[in-house]
Amino acid sequence: MSFELKRPAKVILGLLAFGVLYGVYYQFSGPILEFIDKKVAPAEKQAQSIPKDTFKHTNASVTAPTSGVPDSLVQDHPLRVGVVTWGGYAGGEYFNEGFEASDKSRYFKQFGIKVEFKLIDDFNNSREAWKSDNVDVLWITADSFPTEVDALKAFEPKIIFQADWSRGGDAIVVRRGISSVADLKGKTVAVAEGTPSNTFLLWLLEAGDMAYTDVNLVKVSSAIDAAAAFKSGKVDAAVVWSPDDDDCVNAVKGASVLKSTRQASSIIADVFYVKNKFLKGHRAELKALMEGWFIGAAEINNSKESRAKAAKILAAGLNEPEAVTLKAIENARLTTYGDNIDFFNLQGNPSGVHGEDLYNAMAIAYNKINLAPAHVPTWRQVVDTSLLSELNMGGSTGQGPEGGVKFSAPTEQQAAAPAITTKRVSINFTTGVAELDENSKYIIQLKFGDIAKGFSGTRIRIEGNTDNVGSPATNKALSLKRAQSVVNFLVKEYRFDKNRFIVVGNGSTKPVADNATADGRAKNRRTDFELLD
Repeated sequence: MSFELKRPAKVILGLLAFGVLYGVYYQFSGPILEFIDKKVAPAEKQAQSIPKDTFKHTNASVTAPTSGVPDSLVQDHPLRVGVVTWGGYAGGEYFNEGFEASDKSRYFKQFGIKVEFKLIDDFNNSREAWKSDNVDVLWITADSFPTEVDALKAFEPKIIFQADWSRGGDAIVVRRGISSVADLKGKTVAVAEGTPSNTFLLWLLEAGDMAYTDVNLVKVSSAIDAAAAFKSGKVDAAVVWSPDDDDCVNAVKGASVLKSTRQASSIIADVFYVKNKFLKGHRAELKALMEGWFIGAAEINNSKESRAKAAKILAAGLNEPEAVTLKAIENARLTTYGDNIDFFNLQGNPSGVHGEDLYNAMAIAYNKINLAPAHVPTWRQVVDTSLLSELNMGGSTGQGPEGGVKFSAPTEQQAAAPAITTKRVSINFTTGVAELDENSKYIIQLKFGDIAKGFSGTRIRIEGNTDNVGSPATNKALSLKRAQSVVNFLVKEYRFDKNRFIVVGNGSTKPVADNATADGRAKNRRTDFELLD
């Protein structure tokens, strides 16, 4: 006999079946899940704990170590850093144990990431690589960034750390007969526009009271081409990179280095930048890059053995002799965590040169020669110091800031050395008075303050001058007191070493105009600021 269940009965039986099944699940699910959990590999669990979009790359996979690595990260592609043939990036390349991504790298062993340094010497090619995501982190100098930042604004570039100061890596070589910046007037000078070489030339001309139009520029695409133009005799002077400065001097009889960033030691600062979108998605990875870089820089700065090892690594990566790469490293100050704190002025240090100072000054200078727009993004808009603030490496060995340049008391020979540049500034003193008023202090800051900071490794001679009104003895004594007042202000305002300065009172013995006229006498009442060898 058959029968058909009514609808209410079907519902009741369904509920009873569900209850039985739930009871079975509750009884046995715990042991089953515990068994599965024990079988999950540690690396898999680690990968599951990191958001899927933390590292978005497209090429071959890279797996982080699964044990023994603090804060290890999972990557599917090495972090790619675009560099050029330059010794200032040695900190990162040394810590990476080479240019290639490798599990032998300290980045991998200590942080669980892989890093690749991609050598792209052609400026335009390096920018295209960065724009197309073939390079993640790219070099620039803070001083020359105003020339390109506007063209990159769609990518929201963010400077995240400083790698070095140029300390001899950039130089201007000159033919026989040129011994000062004033001698460059009307001469042909080869320079790669919009690059650190251009920055150096602009600073030299400013320190020498000369305009950009006072020299005949020969525009080339790179510092290497500038050196070639000089060696071939096509130009009177060229702004080049080391070691090309030595090559130029050796190749051209009577040639010499007029000035280099060994003395102009706070002008050219290499920094690295990323896209804002990349920064947001790769904070831990980039933070590890910076920490390892600073550790490597400190070791190289403080150990001959580490410098020798770094030179060997760079020789292999740059295809240059070790002697050349060692000199390249020594031609830079590899910046530490403390140097970066000062550079980005995170603790309000009033002394030294800050990245914002360089960026703002050169934005104006490059706009004047039509290489930068009238309005570029502010420093705050192009910098992100959040990773640097999180590092907290202040107590680590060798991570303190460099400190100011120290000078020995000048010898008679140094005091009488010929000036490389002379900048004449009219400072209005009250008749018979040697003290500076507030307006005079402002003029000194405006006309010479940045130059004195930028050329931080150079001695400065301050010469006071008067018109011919009054006795020669009185004028000489007064001009000396006035020059000393200027030095006292610079030492106090910028914390310069007082031994850096040579003070001279010329009185009325060095007129630059006719004392027979009021205008001429005004020009003769001046202070000369001279940069020496």
